[in-house]
Amino acid sequence: MKRTTINLEKLAARERQIVEAIYRLEEATVGEVLDAIDDPPSYSAVRAILATLVQKGVIEYRNVKNKYLYRAVLPKDSAQKSMLKSLLENFFAGNPAKAVAALLDVARSDMNDSDYAELKKLIDKARKENR
Repeated sequence: MKRTTINLEKLAARERQIVEAIYRLEEATVGEVLDAIDDPPSYSAVRAILATLVQKGVIEYRNVKNKYLYRAVLPKDSAQKSMLKSLLENFFAGNPAKAVAALLDVARSDMNDSDYAELKKLIDKARKENR
């Protein structure tokens, strides 16, 4: 079966919530997905959404001891980059400096000196590779 490009940004809110739970869990049953999301719909609604996501090629499943285990098709790092690119374009007008400033503002109380040192290394590396 030929897969089309997976566009996570175009998922409905509930679909995205379920896909995000699957990424966090790496692989999950319907019950585990239900436990992992806030204000979940019914069990049968989650099953139906999972079936839709399988049909869209976003997730896949395997049957283990009569339980379906769902996992994402797109590797987590690819999904992260795709979602960050969308976030950057939609909320920060494509300006990475504005996005980083907002991230630092939100995370400031959780960051320590080693976090800042790691960010500096990443910035220096990106600058060097961009020359």
